[in-house]
Amino acid sequence: VNRGVEPSGPDAGSPTFSVRVRRRLPDFLQSVNLKYVRLGYHYLLSHGVYLATIPVIVLVCGAEVGSLSRDELWRKVWDEATYDLATVLAFLAVLAFTISVYIMSRPRPIYLIDFATYKPADELKVSKAEFIDLARKSGKFDEESLAFQARLLAKSGIGDESYMPRCVFQPDANCATMKEGRAEASAAMFAALDELFDKCRVRPKDVGVLVVNCSLFNPTPSLSAMIVNHYKMRGNILSYNLGGMGCSAGVISIDLARDMLQASGAGLAVVVSTEAVSFTWYAGKRRSMLIPNAFFRAGAAAVLLSNRRRDFRRAKYQLEHVVRTHKGADDRAFRSVYQEEDEQRIKGLSISRDLVEVGGHALKTNITTLGPLVLPFSEQLLFFAGVLFRHLYPSKTLHPGLQARVRALLHARRQPRRAGAPAAQPGPPRRRPGGLPRRAAPLRQHLQQQHLVRAGLPGGQGPRPPR
Repeated sequence: VNRGVEPSGPDAGSPTFSVRVRRRLPDFLQSVNLKYVRLGYHYLLSHGVYLATIPVIVLVCGAEVGSLSRDELWRKVWDEATYDLATVLAFLAVLAFTISVYIMSRPRPIYLIDFATYKPADELKVSKAEFIDLARKSGKFDEESLAFQARLLAKSGIGDESYMPRCVFQPDANCATMKEGRAEASAAMFAALDELFDKCRVRPKDVGVLVVNCSLFNPTPSLSAMIVNHYKMRGNILSYNLGGMGCSAGVISIDLARDMLQASGAGLAVVVSTEAVSFTWYAGKRRSMLIPNAFFRAGAAAVLLSNRRRDFRRAKYQLEHVVRTHKGADDRAFRSVYQEEDEQRIKGLSISRDLVEVGGHALKTNITTLGPLVLPFSEQLLFFAGVLFRHLYPSKTLHPGLQARVRALLHARRQPRRAGAPAAQPGPPRRRPGGLPRRAAPLRQHLQQQHLVRAGLPGGQGPRPPR
């Protein structure tokens, strides 16, 4: 960064520069921990008896039946075989018992019938420009903090029709009170649940499992108790309230509701996810704690799950797999999102710079574990072939995204002209296959290091290597 001319000192009159070094994220695609692949194959290994015996039985029966002609097979079944009523009834009884045990031992499918989201009133709508203006009028931020939040909003992807409670912009007022938190949570949860019950035509008393998650606002009585009291739900409902679990609480709630439905056979389960913006609002100067102000908005979502087979036709989705990855043992992951006080004893939510890297590692672990459950067998073979190739030839390993880009560059120059297509217009001489434009200097330099592009002349051109 050019900092201008030094005004005084031994270097007066000379231009000065400062260098900012940004730490690059690790290459998540180049390292795959096989212990997480083993977790994904646990489901397949638990059914190893079926995978080992069924092919043998099919092979033996197929060989026996294949050695007989159609007439011989018909003769053995109807002419030579002798049946009595007791044998037939015993065979049917054993078959019916086996099918019944298999059906009863299988876990019931979990269906997502419908969902609803909370849309606040129009008076709570705040655009990005209005957000900065209201924050400035509240008198809680200096100009440096306002400029930082403005830059965050510009890159956040949040539009001009997001919603926030107005209490956070009130000057000289503490918005993180129990009264404001209950009012915000009640408005969001009850509106989403009213819409959900109306869309699904379900009475609140029919719900057997209730799971509510809110990371920072955890009052007593709990949010789940507030819902039970508001809708006068039945007394034997299985009610759970999750707190402090961040953005992953929604998936954890779905996993908990699934386990409760399969264990209790309750029939219907409701999952509610929300967050109280008034409890995440930070009015200090520490930048790591100002990030939630720009990204968190008011909202709630409610989901209705069912394990009743008759709900198959009206369900929108069916839950197939839930894979959870916990990185809490890592200190960096543990401190990536941390609620604490700053130097002025102002409470807020601190977002670490390691969050993106930690999230990348968690996502890689989760996808690696989920892969064997959802990928076809052919893709799994390609995966293991790639892992074996990287171990045998580590120097020839190339980033998969870079491989795709190189293939696209080469393929675009080798496509034959279709019949009837107009001839190419005269123009500047084209590069040879494998050449790269001058503006792709970083890509060309990386390819040259991987010995994939002939170096030595501009654009990566040069004499063709001998075949």
